Amino acid sequence: MNNYGKDILRFFVLIALQVLLLDHINLGGYINPSLYVFFILLLPFEIPGWLLLILAFLIGLGVDVFSNSTGLHTAAAVFMAYIRPWVIRKTGAPADYEGNLKPGIADMGFRWFLTYAAILIFAHQLALALLDSFRVAEAGLITIRLALSTAFTLVLVIISEYLFMHRRK
Repeated sequence: MNNYGKDILRFFVLIALQVLLLDHINLGGYINPSLYVFFILLLPFEIPGWLLLILAFLIGLGVDVFSNSTGLHTAAAVFMAYIRPWVIRKTGAPADYEGNLKPGIADMGFRWFLTYAAILIFAHQLALALLDSFRVAEAGLITIRLALSTAFTLVLVIISEYLFMHRRK
């Protein structure tokens, strides 16, 4: 299967996983995993900015439509996609990478991927938390939810990356 086919399949599988399984995980109101961000994390380095934003919009919209979340996931996914090029530059991705190099553990290494994914997942979870229920009186609760949801989503992304990554030959 070519790269576009894998990306399209990943798009639909992640929306289905998010809506059918992960949206029902709500451990005490503190952990709300968002594995669908894995799609945005694994998009190629050389994807045009406009296409990155459109794809983030579509995956966020797909999650919102099936979970009745009134645009929260769409806004958070677009925000994550918007800052992704900046994060890639700041985390030290090679300036002249090969065209077939992907932002994953197999190509970039665990440390780079962990830093890259943690920053973007934190930004996504922060946007979700602020859009969902930002009240100064709940700042402590929001901080706990943000930390736990970010950590849980990051663990899911790392596990998924190890399960589905292909070693370079």
